[in-house]
Amino acid sequence: MNWIFGDKINTDLITPGRYNMITDPHELAKIAFVEAKPEFAREVRQGDFIIAGDNFGSGSSRETAAVALKYSGVQAVIAKSFARIFYRNALNVGLLLVTADTSLIKAEDDIEIDQTRSVVINHTRGQEIPADIPHLMQVVHAKGGILQYLRDEGMGDLKGALQRLISQEGSHV
Repeated sequence: MNWIFGDKINTDLITPGRYNMITDPHELAKIAFVEAKPEFAREVRQGDFIIAGDNFGSGSSRETAAVALKYSGVQAVIAKSFARIFYRNALNVGLLLVTADTSLIKAEDDIEIDQTRSVVINHTRGQEIPADIPHLMQVVHAKGGILQYLRDEGMGDLKGALQRLISQEGSHV
């Protein structure tokens, strides 16, 4: 299922400020979009997508928004653009963000992300939508977040691990 949102979905709509004291990621998932789409936490399923317009994740720097979405089971957030701080938080926790033209994706569409070819495939409409999925995002997402990536690459060589990751990314960092 695709959960459709518009432009400028801010972090307070994802995880309202009054819940900022929650640290358990599974509990955070239960309050995702509690005010904007109260049915979300109840009905979201593993592998669902969030589809949004411009500037998804704007507002505060609260990491709880990215954590809540990751633990809600969504496969990825596909949006026309992302707020920079939300993008960094999602990268840190391993939530896959895909930048693409979402205007033709509907709630009922059967879609998949082909990370190798950087496209969103809309099986329902027979379309392939070009997407921006930087290598850095793909690698860190596959590891489950930046901390796991650094554990696997060796935290003793933090600078070297980050340089290797960035050099693989090239100009898409």
